[in-house]
Amino acid sequence: QVQLVGSGGGLVQAGGSLRLSCAASGRTFRTYAMGWFRQAPGKEREFVAAISWRGSSTDYADSVKGRFTISRDNAKNTVYLQMNSLKPEDTAVYSCAADQKVLAGPVRSPDEYDYWGQGTQVTVSS
Repeated sequence: QVQLVGSGGGLVQAGGSLRLSCAASGRTFRTYAMGWFRQAPGKEREFVAAISWRGSSTDYADSVKGRFTISRDNAKNTVYLQMNSLKPEDTAVYSCAADQKVLAGPVRSPDEYDYWGQGTQVTVSS
């Protein structure tokens, strides 16, 4: 069993930055691909970014490419989402997720993920 705890959300003005963190329990974290998803009020959950188990491969939604960076520190069992040049449309609850298929690459489908964090609110004011 893996537990994920997300943090780092908050209120920021447009153009600002935030860094989200997702701390994972369990020794097998380093073998899991990780992803970030977001859900805005009245909208479906959408893929934001994903990273392979080793961190060598990443994938981003077109809407955040060039502004967001996903990274991981396997020694700290933590995955990060650095968000720059934030826009009001980035406002959502952001959740991290873990794909327990061993040595998996980054994936976009939420159905591929086995564990989810509780979510952290990001609000971008105009």
